[in-house]
Amino acid sequence: MIIVNDLRPGITFVYEDNIFTVLDTQHNKTAMRGMIIKSKVKNLRTGVINEITFTGGDKVEAAHIDKNEMQYLYDSGDALCFMNTSTYDQIEIQKSNLEKEMPFLKPNDNVNIVSYEGEILGVVLPDKVTLQISTTEPAVRGDTATSAMKNAVLETGLELKVPMFIAEGEMIIVNTVDGKYAGRA
Repeated sequence: MIIVNDLRPGITFVYEDNIFTVLDTQHNKTAMRGMIIKSKVKNLRTGVINEITFTGGDKVEAAHIDKNEMQYLYDSGDALCFMNTSTYDQIEIQKSNLEKEMPFLKPNDNVNIVSYEGEILGVVLPDKVTLQISTTEPAVRGDTATSAMKNAVLETGLELKVPMFIAEGEMIIVNTVDGKYAGRA
């Protein structure tokens, strides 16, 4: 058990049959009443971020989250197949649970699979990934006076804006947090 006074960013806990990770905490102590702890938390099952208010001294159950490095193998139609790189065990995760991560995944990429007591919670992508440009508009001479951008489609189907000097077939680095161009590979 964890006393809520000790909650810090990064700690995971179980509360009301949900698994949360702490993003931020605030302690409020007034002279007339006990301490109030407001915790900004993320539900690891749904991805929803909200705030939970505790009274000082309350306890929550600690949650041990497992992270396993796995390799993305292939798309099986309604699910994505991953293989544990050390035991060669394979698992499938439904596409509906990976809508945000799919545009950044390509076969043979290594990712971390997050799980709690055997329940798979999701995929943790690296901060940046290298992807190839499959189609882009041609650069027009004279459009380079400012930091002009053009549309591009990557090998995974992700659409984003890239600088005018980027051509088809080039490898670029994409930020997985916001899905934006980060540089040439």
